[in-house]
Amino acid sequence: MEKKNREYLEALRHAMKEHGIDAVVITSTDPHQSENAPAHWRGREWLTGFASINGTNGTAVVTAKDALCWTDSRYFLQAEEQLQGTGFKMMPEDGPEAVDLIDWVTEHTEGGQTVGIDGMTFSVSLAQRLEQQLNDNGVKLDTDFPVFDYIWPDRPARPANKLFVHDEEVVGENVDSKMTRVMQEVKGELANAVLLSSLDDIAWATNVRAAGDIAFSPIFVSFLFIDENRRILFVDREKLTPEVEAHLNKYNVEVRPYDDVKPFLKTLPKVTRLLLDPEKTARGIYDAVGCTPVFGGAMVSKLKSIKNATMLSNIAKAMEKDGVALVKFFMYVEKEFASGKLSEVQLGDVLTGYRKADKSCVDNSFAPIIGWKGHGAIVHYEADEHSDAVLSGHGLLLVDSGGQYIYGTTDITRTVSLGGDPTPGERHDFTLVMKGHIALATIHFPQGTTGHQLDVLARQFLWKEGKAYFHGTGHGVGFFINCHEGPQSIRLNTNPTPLEPGMVMSNEPGIYLTDQYGIRCENLITPVVAEDTDFGRFYRFETLTLFPFDRSLFETEIMSEAEIEWVDAYHRMVRERLTPFLDKEEAEWLAAKTQPLKK
Repeated sequence: MEKKNREYLEALRHAMKEHGIDAVVITSTDPHQSENAPAHWRGREWLTGFASINGTNGTAVVTAKDALCWTDSRYFLQAEEQLQGTGFKMMPEDGPEAVDLIDWVTEHTEGGQTVGIDGMTFSVSLAQRLEQQLNDNGVKLDTDFPVFDYIWPDRPARPANKLFVHDEEVVGENVDSKMTRVMQEVKGELANAVLLSSLDDIAWATNVRAAGDIAFSPIFVSFLFIDENRRILFVDREKLTPEVEAHLNKYNVEVRPYDDVKPFLKTLPKVTRLLLDPEKTARGIYDAVGCTPVFGGAMVSKLKSIKNATMLSNIAKAMEKDGVALVKFFMYVEKEFASGKLSEVQLGDVLTGYRKADKSCVDNSFAPIIGWKGHGAIVHYEADEHSDAVLSGHGLLLVDSGGQYIYGTTDITRTVSLGGDPTPGERHDFTLVMKGHIALATIHFPQGTTGHQLDVLARQFLWKEGKAYFHGTGHGVGFFINCHEGPQSIRLNTNPTPLEPGMVMSNEPGIYLTDQYGIRCENLITPVVAEDTDFGRFYRFETLTLFPFDRSLFETEIMSEAEIEWVDAYHRMVRERLTPFLDKEEAEWLAAKTQPLKK
Protein backbone atom coordinates (compact mmCIF):
# COMPACT_ATOMS: atom_id res chain seq x y z
CA MET A 1 0.00 0.00 0.00
CA GLU A 2 1.36 3.39 -1.01
CA LYS A 3 2.28 5.59 1.91
CA LYS A 4 1.22 9.22 1.78
CA ASN A 5 3.57 10.32 4.53
CA ARG A 6 5.94 11.96 2.06
CA GLU A 7 3.03 14.16 0.94
CA TYR A 8 2.29 15.04 4.57
CA LEU A 9 5.97 15.85 5.09
CA GLU A 10 5.95 18.14 2.07
CA ALA A 11 2.84 19.91 3.41
CA LEU A 12 4.54 20.35 6.78
CA ARG A 13 7.65 21.89 5.26
CA HIS A 14 5.45 24.28 3.26
CA ALA A 15 3.66 25.34 6.48
CA MET A 16 7.02 25.77 8.23
CA LYS A 17 8.29 28.05 5.45
CA GLU A 18 5.04 30.03 5.49
CA HIS A 19 5.29 30.63 9.27
CA GLY A 20 9.05 31.23 9.47
CA ILE A 21 9.86 27.96 11.23
CA ASP A 22 13.24 26.35 10.56
CA ALA A 23 12.70 23.20 12.61
CA VAL A 24 9.67 21.69 14.31
CA VAL A 25 9.48 19.25 17.22
CA ILE A 26 6.31 17.16 17.45
CA THR A 27 5.41 15.09 20.51
CA SER A 28 2.93 12.21 20.74
CA THR A 29 0.85 13.54 23.60
CA ASP A 30 -2.08 15.92 24.15
CA PRO A 31 -2.74 19.04 26.28
CA HIS A 32 -2.89 16.75 29.33
CA GLN A 33 0.42 14.92 28.78
CA SER A 34 -1.47 11.64 28.45
CA GLU A 35 0.45 8.41 27.90
CA ASN A 36 -2.20 7.43 25.35
CA ALA A 37 -3.59 10.44 23.49
CA PRO A 38 -7.02 10.52 21.78
CA ALA A 39 -7.04 10.30 17.98
CA HIS A 40 -7.47 14.09 17.72
CA TRP A 41 -3.94 14.58 19.03
CA ARG A 42 -2.23 11.63 17.31
CA GLY A 43 -0.79 13.86 14.63
CA ARG A 44 2.74 12.59 15.04
CA GLU A 45 1.52 9.09 14.21
CA TRP A 46 -0.45 10.36 11.18
CA LEU A 47 2.57 12.30 9.95
CA THR A 48 5.23 9.61 10.39
CA GLY A 49 3.28 6.38 9.99
CA PHE A 50 4.77 4.99 13.22
CA ALA A 51 1.89 3.96 15.47
CA SER A 52 1.75 2.01 18.73
CA ILE A 53 -1.31 0.56 20.47
CA ASN A 54 0.13 0.47 24.00
CA GLY A 55 1.33 4.04 24.25
CA THR A 56 2.33 6.73 21.80
CA ASN A 57 6.06 6.77 22.37
CA GLY A 58 7.74 8.80 19.68
CA THR A 59 8.86 12.37 18.98
CA ALA A 60 9.40 13.73 15.48
CA VAL A 61 11.80 16.46 14.37
CA VAL A 62 11.56 17.98 10.91
CA THR A 63 13.88 20.50 9.26
CA ALA A 64 14.23 21.53 5.64
CA LYS A 65 16.56 18.55 5.08
CA ASP A 66 15.89 16.01 7.84
CA ALA A 67 12.85 14.09 9.07
CA LEU A 68 13.53 12.00 12.18
CA CYS A 69 11.47 10.09 14.72
CA TRP A 70 12.83 9.25 18.16
CA THR A 71 11.55 6.25 20.13
CA ASP A 72 12.83 3.95 22.87
CA SER A 73 14.19 0.42 22.68
CA ARG A 74 10.77 -1.19 23.21
CA TYR A 75 9.77 -0.01 19.73
CA PHE A 76 13.01 -0.03 17.67
CA LEU A 77 12.02 -2.97 15.45
CA GLN A 78 8.47 -1.71 14.98
CA ALA A 79 9.60 1.83 14.18
CA GLU A 80 12.23 0.68 11.66
CA GLU A 81 9.57 -1.29 9.80
CA GLN A 82 6.77 1.28 9.90
CA LEU A 83 8.95 4.23 8.94
CA GLN A 84 10.13 2.62 5.72
CA GLY A 85 9.04 4.70 2.74
CA THR A 86 7.73 7.59 4.84
CA GLY A 87 10.72 9.91 4.53
CA PHE A 88 11.40 9.57 8.27
CA LYS A 89 14.38 7.90 9.89
CA MET A 90 14.24 6.18 13.29
CA MET A 91 16.45 7.65 16.02
CA PRO A 92 17.28 5.74 19.26
CA GLU A 93 16.10 7.44 22.44
CA ASP A 94 17.98 5.00 24.68
CA GLY A 95 20.52 2.20 24.45
CA PRO A 96 24.22 2.33 23.54
CA GLU A 97 23.65 4.41 20.39
CA ALA A 98 21.17 6.83 21.93
CA VAL A 99 21.00 10.36 20.53
CA ASP A 100 19.63 13.14 22.73
CA LEU A 101 16.82 14.88 20.86
CA ILE A 102 17.36 18.33 22.35
CA ASP A 103 21.10 18.12 21.69
CA TRP A 104 20.42 17.14 18.09
CA VAL A 105 18.01 20.05 17.53
CA THR A 106 20.49 22.46 19.10
CA GLU A 107 23.36 21.20 16.95
CA HIS A 108 21.30 21.43 13.74
CA THR A 109 20.02 24.98 14.19
CA GLU A 110 21.92 28.23 14.34
CA GLY A 111 21.57 31.74 15.69
CA GLY A 112 18.65 33.68 14.25
CA GLN A 113 16.62 30.59 13.39
CA THR A 114 13.30 29.54 14.95
CA VAL A 115 12.17 26.17 16.28
CA GLY A 116 8.40 25.67 16.44
CA ILE A 117 6.31 23.56 18.78
CA ASP A 118 2.62 23.25 19.58
CA GLY A 119 2.73 24.47 23.16
CA MET A 120 -0.47 22.58 23.96
CA THR A 121 1.30 19.26 23.42
CA PHE A 122 4.51 20.11 25.29
CA SER A 123 4.81 20.05 29.07
CA VAL A 124 6.09 23.20 30.72
CA SER A 125 9.22 21.39 31.91
CA LEU A 126 10.09 19.87 28.54
CA ALA A 127 9.51 23.14 26.69
CA GLN A 128 11.68 25.02 29.19
CA ARG A 129 14.55 22.57 28.77
CA LEU A 130 14.36 22.92 25.01
CA GLU A 131 13.99 26.70 25.14
CA GLN A 132 16.92 27.22 27.48
CA GLN A 133 19.30 25.21 25.34
CA LEU A 134 18.14 26.88 22.13
CA ASN A 135 18.35 30.37 23.59
CA ASP A 136 21.92 29.71 24.69
CA ASN A 137 22.70 29.32 20.97
CA GLY A 138 20.68 32.32 19.84
CA VAL A 139 17.78 30.21 18.53
CA LYS A 140 14.19 31.27 19.24
CA LEU A 141 11.47 28.86 20.38
CA ASP A 142 7.99 29.59 18.99
CA THR A 143 5.54 27.87 21.36
CA ASP A 144 2.46 28.60 19.25
CA PHE A 145 2.90 26.56 16.09
CA PRO A 146 -0.17 24.22 16.01
CA VAL A 147 1.09 22.46 12.93
CA PHE A 148 -1.75 19.99 12.51
CA ASP A 149 -4.29 22.80 12.34
CA TYR A 150 -2.56 23.68 9.08
CA ILE A 151 -1.85 20.33 7.43
CA TRP A 152 -4.32 17.66 8.71
CA PRO A 153 -7.54 18.20 6.72
CA ASP A 154 -9.42 15.13 8.02
CA ARG A 155 -8.25 15.45 11.60
CA PRO A 156 -10.51 13.50 14.00
CA ALA A 157 -12.68 15.56 16.33
CA ARG A 158 -12.14 15.65 20.08
CA PRO A 159 -13.77 12.61 21.73
CA ALA A 160 -17.43 13.13 22.62
CA ASN A 161 -18.02 10.03 24.74
CA LYS A 162 -20.57 10.29 27.51
CA LEU A 163 -19.39 10.53 31.12
CA PHE A 164 -20.62 8.36 33.97
CA VAL A 165 -20.33 8.48 37.76
CA HIS A 166 -17.98 6.05 39.48
CA ASP A 167 -20.12 4.74 42.34
CA GLU A 168 -18.88 6.41 45.52
CA GLU A 169 -19.73 3.29 47.53
CA VAL A 170 -17.09 1.53 45.44
CA VAL A 171 -14.67 4.46 45.73
CA GLY A 172 -15.07 4.92 49.47
CA GLU A 173 -14.65 8.72 49.37
CA ASN A 174 -16.80 11.52 48.01
CA VAL A 175 -15.84 14.54 45.92
CA ASP A 176 -16.05 17.02 48.82
CA SER A 177 -13.52 15.03 50.80
CA LYS A 178 -11.11 14.68 47.87
CA MET A 179 -11.22 18.34 46.85
CA THR A 180 -10.85 19.46 50.46
CA ARG A 181 -7.71 17.34 50.75
CA VAL A 182 -6.41 18.75 47.48
CA MET A 183 -6.84 22.32 48.75
CA GLN A 184 -5.03 21.47 51.99
CA GLU A 185 -2.05 20.36 49.91
CA VAL A 186 -2.33 23.44 47.68
CA LYS A 187 -2.04 25.72 50.72
CA GLY A 188 0.91 23.68 51.88
CA GLU A 189 2.68 24.68 48.66
CA LEU A 190 1.96 28.38 49.33
CA ALA A 191 -0.71 28.61 46.62
CA ASN A 192 -4.43 29.42 46.83
CA ALA A 193 -5.70 27.72 43.66
CA VAL A 194 -4.78 24.80 41.43
CA LEU A 195 -5.36 23.80 37.82
CA LEU A 196 -5.40 20.06 37.24
CA SER A 197 -4.50 19.10 33.68
CA SER A 198 -3.73 15.40 34.07
CA LEU A 199 -6.84 13.42 33.15
CA ASP A 200 -6.35 10.71 35.75
CA ASP A 201 -6.06 13.36 38.48
CA ILE A 202 -9.33 14.94 37.29
CA ALA A 203 -11.16 11.60 37.11
CA TRP A 204 -9.97 10.78 40.62
CA ALA A 205 -10.99 14.17 42.06
CA THR A 206 -14.47 14.20 40.49
CA ASN A 207 -15.36 10.49 40.75
CA VAL A 208 -16.37 10.69 37.09
CA ARG A 209 -15.25 8.40 34.29
CA ALA A 210 -15.74 7.91 30.53
CA ALA A 211 -15.27 4.98 28.17
CA GLY A 212 -13.48 5.76 24.94
CA ASP A 213 -11.77 9.14 25.34
CA ILE A 214 -8.42 7.53 26.12
CA ALA A 215 -7.71 4.00 24.94
CA PHE A 216 -7.82 1.51 27.84
CA SER A 217 -8.24 4.21 30.53
CA PRO A 218 -11.75 5.31 31.65
CA ILE A 219 -10.75 8.98 31.92
CA PHE A 220 -12.02 12.00 30.00
CA VAL A 221 -10.69 15.11 28.26
CA SER A 222 -11.06 18.10 30.60
CA PHE A 223 -9.38 20.61 32.92
CA LEU A 224 -10.28 21.22 36.57
CA PHE A 225 -9.78 24.48 38.49
CA ILE A 226 -10.16 24.52 42.27
CA ASP A 227 -9.82 27.32 44.80
CA GLU A 228 -11.47 28.05 48.15
CA ASN A 229 -14.74 29.16 46.55
CA ARG A 230 -14.94 27.54 43.12
CA ARG A 231 -14.70 24.17 41.45
CA ILE A 232 -14.82 24.51 37.68
CA LEU A 233 -14.72 21.58 35.28
CA PHE A 234 -13.83 22.57 31.71
CA VAL A 235 -15.38 19.86 29.53
CA ASP A 236 -17.38 19.64 26.30
CA ARG A 237 -21.02 19.81 27.36
CA GLU A 238 -22.23 17.14 24.96
CA LYS A 239 -20.33 14.63 27.12
CA LEU A 240 -22.61 15.24 30.12
CA THR A 241 -25.55 13.05 31.12
CA PRO A 242 -28.29 14.04 33.58
CA GLU A 243 -26.73 11.68 36.13
CA VAL A 244 -23.32 13.33 35.80
CA GLU A 245 -24.80 16.84 35.92
CA ALA A 246 -26.66 15.98 39.13
CA HIS A 247 -23.47 14.47 40.60
CA LEU A 248 -21.42 17.58 39.79
CA ASN A 249 -24.15 19.93 41.05
CA LYS A 250 -24.29 18.00 44.31
CA TYR A 251 -20.65 18.92 44.92
CA ASN A 252 -20.89 22.48 43.57
CA VAL A 253 -18.77 21.75 40.52
CA GLU A 254 -19.49 24.32 37.81
CA VAL A 255 -19.22 23.18 34.18
CA ARG A 256 -17.73 25.41 31.48
CA PRO A 257 -16.78 24.61 27.86
CA TYR A 258 -13.43 22.89 27.38
CA ASP A 259 -12.11 25.69 25.17
CA ASP A 260 -12.83 28.32 27.84
CA VAL A 261 -9.92 27.26 30.04
CA LYS A 262 -7.31 29.59 28.52
CA PRO A 263 -9.59 32.69 28.44
CA PHE A 264 -10.50 31.93 32.06
CA LEU A 265 -6.85 31.71 33.12
CA LYS A 266 -6.11 35.06 31.48
CA THR A 267 -8.72 36.75 33.72
CA LEU A 268 -7.43 35.47 37.07
CA PRO A 269 -6.23 38.35 39.28
CA LYS A 270 -2.55 38.67 40.15
CA VAL A 271 -3.26 37.77 43.78
CA THR A 272 -4.20 34.29 42.64
CA ARG A 273 -1.27 31.98 43.25
CA LEU A 274 -2.08 29.18 40.81
CA LEU A 275 -0.41 25.82 41.45
CA LEU A 276 0.71 24.08 38.26
CA ASP A 277 2.52 20.76 37.88
CA PRO A 278 5.22 21.55 35.27
CA GLU A 279 5.43 17.89 34.23
CA LYS A 280 1.69 17.62 33.55
CA THR A 281 0.72 21.14 32.46
CA ALA A 282 1.00 22.17 28.81
CA ARG A 283 3.25 25.10 27.95
CA GLY A 284 0.30 26.60 26.06
CA ILE A 285 -1.71 26.61 29.29
CA TYR A 286 1.15 28.20 31.20
CA ASP A 287 1.49 30.92 28.53
CA ALA A 288 -2.19 31.81 29.08
CA VAL A 289 -1.92 32.29 32.86
CA GLY A 290 -2.58 35.89 33.86
CA CYS A 291 -2.02 35.43 37.59
CA THR A 292 0.99 34.27 39.61
CA PRO A 293 2.05 30.71 38.72
CA VAL A 294 3.49 28.42 41.39
CA PHE A 295 5.26 25.27 40.25
CA GLY A 296 4.64 22.09 42.25
CA GLY A 297 1.46 20.09 42.46
CA ALA A 298 2.74 16.52 42.57
CA MET A 299 0.59 16.11 45.68
CA VAL A 300 -2.49 15.00 43.72
CA SER A 301 -0.60 12.02 42.32
CA LYS A 302 0.45 11.14 45.86
CA LEU A 303 -3.12 11.43 47.20
CA LYS A 304 -4.42 9.34 44.31
CA SER A 305 -1.78 6.65 44.79
CA ILE A 306 -2.94 5.79 48.32
CA LYS A 307 -5.98 3.51 48.03
CA ASN A 308 -8.35 3.48 50.99
CA ALA A 309 -9.68 0.34 52.67
CA THR A 310 -12.82 0.32 50.50
CA MET A 311 -10.75 0.51 47.33
CA LEU A 312 -8.43 -2.28 48.44
CA SER A 313 -11.41 -4.45 49.30
CA ASN A 314 -12.88 -3.86 45.86
CA ILE A 315 -9.53 -4.48 44.15
CA ALA A 316 -9.62 -7.93 45.77
CA LYS A 317 -13.01 -8.42 44.10
CA ALA A 318 -11.58 -7.29 40.73
CA MET A 319 -8.73 -9.78 41.14
CA GLU A 320 -11.19 -12.63 41.68
CA LYS A 321 -13.09 -11.69 38.55
CA ASP A 322 -9.85 -11.39 36.61
CA GLY A 323 -8.63 -14.73 37.90
CA VAL A 324 -11.81 -16.44 36.72
CA ALA A 325 -11.42 -14.95 33.23
CA LEU A 326 -7.80 -16.14 33.11
CA VAL A 327 -8.75 -19.69 34.16
CA LYS A 328 -11.23 -19.83 31.29
CA PHE A 329 -8.68 -18.36 28.87
CA PHE A 330 -5.77 -20.66 29.66
CA MET A 331 -8.07 -23.68 29.67
CA TYR A 332 -9.13 -22.62 26.17
CA VAL A 333 -5.50 -22.26 25.08
CA GLU A 334 -4.64 -25.76 26.29
CA LYS A 335 -7.70 -27.34 24.67
CA GLU A 336 -7.28 -25.64 21.31
CA PHE A 337 -3.49 -25.64 21.02
CA ALA A 338 -3.31 -28.99 19.23
CA SER A 339 -5.60 -27.70 16.48
CA GLY A 340 -2.76 -25.58 15.13
CA LYS A 341 -5.20 -22.73 14.54
CA LEU A 342 -4.49 -20.49 17.53
CA SER A 343 -2.82 -17.17 16.70
CA GLU A 344 -1.59 -14.26 18.78
CA VAL A 345 -4.23 -11.81 17.53
CA GLN A 346 -7.02 -14.35 18.01
CA LEU A 347 -5.92 -15.07 21.58
CA GLY A 348 -5.98 -11.36 22.40
CA ASP A 349 -9.60 -11.23 21.24
CA VAL A 350 -10.51 -14.38 23.17
CA LEU A 351 -9.00 -13.06 26.38
CA THR A 352 -10.78 -9.73 25.98
CA GLY A 353 -14.05 -11.62 25.51
CA TYR A 354 -13.61 -13.61 28.71
CA ARG A 355 -12.91 -10.44 30.68
CA LYS A 356 -15.79 -8.44 29.23
CA ALA A 357 -18.21 -11.30 29.90
CA ASP A 358 -18.24 -9.84 33.41
CA LYS A 359 -20.40 -6.70 33.29
CA SER A 360 -18.13 -4.91 35.75
CA CYS A 361 -15.27 -5.00 33.21
CA VAL A 362 -15.43 -1.84 31.08
CA ASP A 363 -12.34 -2.47 28.94
CA ASN A 364 -8.84 -3.88 28.85
CA SER A 365 -6.35 -1.84 30.86
CA PHE A 366 -4.00 -1.97 27.83
CA ALA A 367 -3.90 -3.89 24.56
CA PRO A 368 -3.10 -7.54 25.38
CA ILE A 369 0.53 -8.46 24.72
CA ILE A 370 0.48 -12.03 23.39
CA GLY A 371 3.95 -13.20 22.35
CA TRP A 372 4.68 -16.72 21.05
CA LYS A 373 8.30 -17.90 21.11
CA GLY A 374 10.59 -15.11 19.85
CA HIS A 375 7.79 -12.54 19.89
CA GLY A 376 7.74 -12.88 23.68
CA ALA A 377 11.25 -11.41 23.69
CA ILE A 378 9.90 -8.11 22.31
CA VAL A 379 8.98 -6.39 25.57
CA HIS A 380 6.02 -4.38 24.25
CA TYR A 381 5.17 -6.62 21.32
CA GLU A 382 1.96 -5.81 19.46
CA ALA A 383 0.65 -8.57 17.23
CA ASP A 384 -0.98 -7.36 14.04
CA GLU A 385 -2.02 -8.85 10.70
CA HIS A 386 1.58 -8.75 9.48
CA SER A 387 3.32 -10.24 12.53
CA ASP A 388 0.55 -12.53 13.80
CA ALA A 389 2.11 -15.90 14.65
CA VAL A 390 0.26 -19.23 14.74
CA LEU A 391 1.05 -21.32 17.82
CA SER A 392 2.68 -24.59 16.76
CA GLY A 393 5.46 -26.90 17.87
CA HIS A 394 6.98 -26.30 21.28
CA GLY A 395 7.48 -22.87 22.79
CA LEU A 396 6.80 -20.37 25.53
CA LEU A 397 3.73 -18.15 25.37
CA LEU A 398 3.95 -14.80 27.16
CA VAL A 399 0.60 -13.19 28.00
CA ASP A 400 0.64 -9.69 29.51
CA SER A 401 -2.85 -8.29 29.98
CA GLY A 402 -5.23 -6.51 32.32
CA GLY A 403 -8.77 -5.29 32.79
CA GLN A 404 -10.50 -2.07 33.76
CA TYR A 405 -13.13 -3.21 36.26
CA ILE A 406 -15.28 -0.71 38.14
CA TYR A 407 -13.79 -2.42 41.21
CA GLY A 408 -10.19 -1.76 40.19
CA THR A 409 -7.53 -2.07 37.52
CA THR A 410 -5.65 -5.33 36.93
CA ASP A 411 -2.34 -6.10 35.22
CA ILE A 412 -0.83 -9.59 35.08
CA THR A 413 1.80 -11.43 33.04
CA ARG A 414 2.12 -15.18 32.83
CA THR A 415 4.56 -17.24 30.79
CA VAL A 416 3.48 -20.81 30.00
CA SER A 417 5.03 -23.74 28.17
CA LEU A 418 3.05 -25.35 25.34
CA GLY A 419 3.64 -28.27 22.98
CA GLY A 420 5.81 -30.57 25.09
CA ASP A 421 8.18 -30.40 28.01
CA PRO A 422 10.07 -27.13 28.51
CA THR A 423 13.78 -27.16 27.75
CA PRO A 424 16.36 -27.01 30.57
CA GLY A 425 17.24 -23.45 29.49
CA GLU A 426 13.62 -22.32 29.60
CA ARG A 427 13.12 -23.82 33.06
CA HIS A 428 16.37 -22.33 34.35
CA ASP A 429 15.66 -18.80 33.11
CA PHE A 430 12.04 -18.96 34.30
CA THR A 431 13.19 -20.00 37.76
CA LEU A 432 15.78 -17.20 37.95
CA VAL A 433 13.02 -14.74 37.15
CA MET A 434 10.71 -16.28 39.75
CA LYS A 435 13.43 -16.26 42.42
CA GLY A 436 13.66 -12.51 41.88
CA HIS A 437 9.88 -12.18 41.93
CA ILE A 438 9.71 -14.08 45.22
CA ALA A 439 12.58 -12.11 46.77
CA LEU A 440 10.69 -8.87 46.17
CA ALA A 441 7.33 -10.36 47.20
CA THR A 442 8.71 -11.54 50.56
CA ILE A 443 10.99 -8.68 51.64
CA HIS A 444 10.35 -6.79 54.87
CA PHE A 445 11.48 -3.16 54.65
CA PRO A 446 11.51 -0.15 56.98
CA GLN A 447 9.15 2.78 56.64
CA GLY A 448 10.59 5.35 54.23
CA THR A 449 12.07 2.80 51.83
CA THR A 450 11.80 3.65 48.12
CA GLY A 451 11.26 1.33 45.18
CA HIS A 452 14.71 2.18 43.88
CA GLN A 453 16.21 0.66 47.03
CA LEU A 454 14.34 -2.63 46.52
CA ASP A 455 14.73 -3.05 42.77
CA VAL A 456 17.95 -5.09 42.90
CA LEU A 457 16.15 -7.84 44.84
CA ALA A 458 14.32 -8.84 41.68
CA ARG A 459 17.43 -8.69 39.47
CA GLN A 460 20.05 -10.32 41.69
CA PHE A 461 19.71 -13.93 40.51
CA LEU A 462 19.87 -12.93 36.85
CA TRP A 463 22.83 -10.63 37.48
CA LYS A 464 24.77 -13.46 39.13
CA GLU A 465 24.70 -15.26 35.78
CA GLY A 466 25.45 -12.20 33.66
CA LYS A 467 21.81 -11.83 32.59
CA ALA A 468 19.50 -8.83 32.89
CA TYR A 469 16.32 -7.07 31.85
CA PHE A 470 16.18 -3.36 31.15
CA HIS A 471 12.64 -2.31 32.00
CA GLY A 472 11.42 -1.31 35.44
CA THR A 473 10.52 -4.01 37.92
CA GLY A 474 7.35 -2.30 39.05
CA HIS A 475 5.03 0.58 38.16
CA GLY A 476 2.16 2.08 40.13
CA VAL A 477 -1.36 1.00 39.20
CA GLY A 478 -4.48 3.15 39.46
CA PHE A 479 -7.97 2.41 40.78
CA PHE A 480 -10.20 2.16 37.70
CA ILE A 481 -8.05 4.90 36.13
CA ASN A 482 -4.66 4.35 34.49
CA CYS A 483 -2.78 1.07 34.49
CA HIS A 484 0.44 3.09 34.80
CA GLU A 485 0.31 5.50 37.72
CA GLY A 486 2.85 7.44 39.75
CA PRO A 487 4.53 8.61 41.76
CA GLN A 488 5.71 5.23 43.13
CA SER A 489 7.78 2.79 41.13
CA ILE A 490 10.28 -0.03 41.56
CA ARG A 491 13.10 0.48 39.09
CA LEU A 492 16.81 1.21 38.78
CA ASN A 493 16.21 4.92 38.26
CA THR A 494 16.23 6.96 41.45
CA ASN A 495 12.72 7.80 42.66
CA PRO A 496 12.44 9.57 46.04
CA THR A 497 8.84 8.44 46.67
CA PRO A 498 8.61 6.08 49.69
CA LEU A 499 6.44 2.99 49.31
CA GLU A 500 3.42 3.23 51.60
CA PRO A 501 0.36 1.14 52.49
CA GLY A 502 -2.44 1.73 50.00
CA MET A 503 -0.12 2.01 47.02
CA VAL A 504 -0.58 -0.67 44.38
CA MET A 505 2.27 -1.59 42.07
CA SER A 506 3.53 -4.40 39.87
CA ASN A 507 6.23 -6.98 40.57
CA GLU A 508 7.39 -8.03 37.09
CA PRO A 509 10.97 -9.17 36.54
CA GLY A 510 11.73 -10.87 33.24
CA ILE A 511 14.32 -12.06 30.76
CA TYR A 512 14.28 -11.82 26.96
CA LEU A 513 16.32 -13.88 24.49
CA THR A 514 16.05 -12.45 20.99
CA ASP A 515 14.30 -14.79 18.53
CA GLN A 516 13.96 -17.47 21.24
CA TYR A 517 11.60 -16.56 24.06
CA GLY A 518 10.56 -13.97 26.58
CA ILE A 519 9.75 -14.68 30.22
CA ARG A 520 7.95 -12.25 32.52
CA CYS A 521 6.20 -13.08 35.80
CA GLU A 522 3.95 -10.29 37.04
CA ASN A 523 1.66 -9.89 40.04
CA LEU A 524 0.27 -6.74 41.61
CA ILE A 525 1.34 -6.06 45.20
CA THR A 526 0.62 -3.54 47.96
CA PRO A 527 2.62 -2.65 51.10
CA VAL A 528 1.08 -3.58 54.46
CA VAL A 529 2.36 -3.22 58.01
CA ALA A 530 4.52 -6.18 59.00
CA GLU A 531 5.61 -5.17 62.51
CA ASP A 532 6.75 -2.36 64.77
CA THR A 533 10.18 -2.88 66.30
CA ASP A 534 12.73 -0.91 68.29
CA PHE A 535 14.05 0.19 64.90
CA GLY A 536 10.73 1.55 63.66
CA ARG A 537 7.84 0.32 61.55
CA PHE A 538 8.44 -2.34 58.93
CA TYR A 539 6.31 -3.16 55.88
CA ARG A 540 5.91 -6.24 53.72
CA PHE A 541 4.10 -6.79 50.44
CA GLU A 542 0.71 -8.43 50.11
CA THR A 543 0.19 -10.08 46.72
CA LEU A 544 -3.15 -9.14 45.12
CA THR A 545 -3.16 -11.04 41.81
CA LEU A 546 -4.87 -14.44 41.67
CA PHE A 547 -3.62 -16.88 39.05
CA PRO A 548 -1.07 -19.72 39.18
CA PHE A 549 2.38 -19.79 37.62
CA ASP A 550 3.25 -22.63 35.26
CA ARG A 551 4.51 -25.40 37.58
CA SER A 552 6.22 -27.21 34.69
CA LEU A 553 8.67 -24.31 34.32
CA PHE A 554 10.13 -24.42 37.82
CA GLU A 555 13.63 -25.83 38.24
CA THR A 556 13.14 -26.68 41.89
CA GLU A 557 16.73 -27.92 42.23
CA ILE A 558 17.95 -24.30 42.38
CA MET A 559 15.16 -23.11 44.67
CA SER A 560 15.34 -22.82 48.45
CA GLU A 561 12.75 -24.46 50.68
CA ALA A 562 11.40 -21.01 51.53
CA GLU A 563 10.94 -20.16 47.84
CA ILE A 564 9.09 -23.42 47.19
CA GLU A 565 6.91 -22.81 50.25
CA TRP A 566 6.04 -19.33 48.94
CA VAL A 567 4.91 -20.72 45.56
CA ASP A 568 2.87 -23.47 47.23
CA ALA A 569 1.24 -21.00 49.66
CA TYR A 570 0.46 -18.58 46.82
CA HIS A 571 -1.08 -21.35 44.73
CA ARG A 572 -3.12 -22.53 47.71
CA MET A 573 -4.48 -18.99 48.17
CA VAL A 574 -5.34 -18.76 44.46
CA ARG A 575 -7.21 -22.07 44.60
CA GLU A 576 -9.13 -21.14 47.74
CA ARG A 577 -10.12 -17.69 46.45
CA LEU A 578 -11.14 -18.66 42.91
CA THR A 579 -12.73 -22.11 43.30
CA PRO A 580 -16.09 -20.79 44.61
CA PHE A 581 -16.57 -18.93 41.29
CA LEU A 582 -15.70 -21.85 39.00
CA ASP A 583 -17.69 -24.73 37.57
CA LYS A 584 -16.61 -28.33 38.21
CA GLU A 585 -14.31 -28.63 35.18
CA GLU A 586 -12.66 -25.27 35.85
CA ALA A 587 -12.18 -26.08 39.52
CA GLU A 588 -10.51 -29.40 38.65
CA TRP A 589 -8.22 -27.66 36.16
CA LEU A 590 -7.22 -25.07 38.76
CA ALA A 591 -6.65 -27.76 41.41
CA ALA A 592 -4.20 -29.50 39.09
CA LYS A 593 -2.38 -26.26 38.33
CA THR A 594 -1.96 -25.40 42.02
CA GLN A 595 -0.58 -28.68 43.36
CA PRO A 596 2.59 -28.37 45.50
CA LEU A 597 5.92 -28.20 43.71
CA LYS A 598 8.13 -31.27 43.95
CA LYS A 599 11.82 -30.86 44.81
